This record gives sequence, structure tokens and C-alpha cells, in this order.
Amino acid sequence: MRALAVELKIHPNTAHRAVQHLIQEGWLESRPGIGTTVAEPPTASPAERKRLLVRDVEQLVVEARRVGLDVEDIMEAIQTQWYKLQKRELVRK
Repeated sequence: MRALAVELKIHPNTAHRAVQHLIQEGWLESRPGIGTTVAEPPTASPAERKRLLVRDVEQLVVEARRVGLDVEDIMEAIQTQWYKLQKRELVRK
């Protein structure tokens, strides 16, 4: 904690609180005898993935409407991007 506080130029208590928060959120793990390490990325539940998607879709729709696009334009753009990503994944394999 002291090294982190010195490097970030913050109070050691602030560094400790930040690390504890990251541990609670699942980003870091504290292991006795090893120390604090980066945790494996958490896997999102289907409900969490859907919640994230809904938020992103809402932002997409708001922006599309702001620039005057209609639903067909959005669907075409999504479909085009979907197939581009599929092609890239096939090339990587």
C-alpha cells in the first residue's frame, strides 16, 4: 500500500480504501502469503449481459435519431458490422 500511495502521490489510507474497493468489486484478490493480485475477469450473468446490451442499444438509438437515421439504417449498420466481425473471426482461426 505504501508503494502504491507513494507512486500515486496519495495518502496511504486512500490507497488502502481503493484497493479494498477493487477487492470487493472482484477486480483484485487478496491471497494470504502471496499478496494482492489481479483477479480473473468475472463472467457476467445472462441478465447482466442483457442489461449492458440494453444500455448500449439505447445509446445507439438516441444517437441515430439525433442524426436523423431511421430503424432500417440502424438494422443495416448492425448487420453489416456483425458480418464484418464474423469474417475477422474466421480469418483468425
